[in-house]
Amino acid sequence: MKIICVGRNYGAHIEELQNERPEHPILFLKPDTAIVLKKQPFFIPDFSNDIHHEVEILVKINKIGKYIDKKFAPTYYEEIGLGIDFTARDLQAQLKEKGLPWEKAKAFDGAAVVGNFLPKSTFESVDDINFSLKKNGETVQKGNTRLMLWKIDALIEYISKYFTLKIGDIIFTGTPAGVAKVNPNDKLTGYIEETEVFSIKVK
Repeated sequence: MKIICVGRNYGAHIEELQNERPEHPILFLKPDTAIVLKKQPFFIPDFSNDIHHEVEILVKINKIGKYIDKKFAPTYYEEIGLGIDFTARDLQAQLKEKGLPWEKAKAFDGAAVVGNFLPKSTFESVDDINFSLKKNGETVQKGNTRLMLWKIDALIEYISKYFTLKIGDIIFTGTPAGVAKVNPNDKLTGYIEETEVFSIKVK
């Protein structure tokens, strides 16, 4: 399986990092080794002093597809989840300054939390899902999928032009505003609507 991530998909997040609004979805990959194992903490790596949390709605692909038309995209997933794209912001800034790829800052071991998935049928519309992240009991990020620049089905259409989607692949659909540094002993808890779908400690 592979993890396909979408960058800069929420306007407020683009503004908070003073980034340029993209003409097309920004894509990058994480390997399966980036996933934090169930019931394990997130360990801050020794190569960064500024790891940020980025909470994101996840989509799990349920059949193989290539060049998927947007109108058929809903048939390629049945589950919606939530996760964290951990980002070494200091390392990312260095790489961006030199025009280099982001992978060292985004795809390192443990850089992805994948929470529990909920049936798509849980929601009236995948384009109107509330989600949030609490840090030590305080809400630090909240968003709704209607605020995406590119909605889920449009992302599947775009991504499948470049990457064949396979069963079990996970799409990270982008983060809303509120990204911030994590510190040892932080507790991060993710919610889709009112349902807790992950909780992880930072070490």
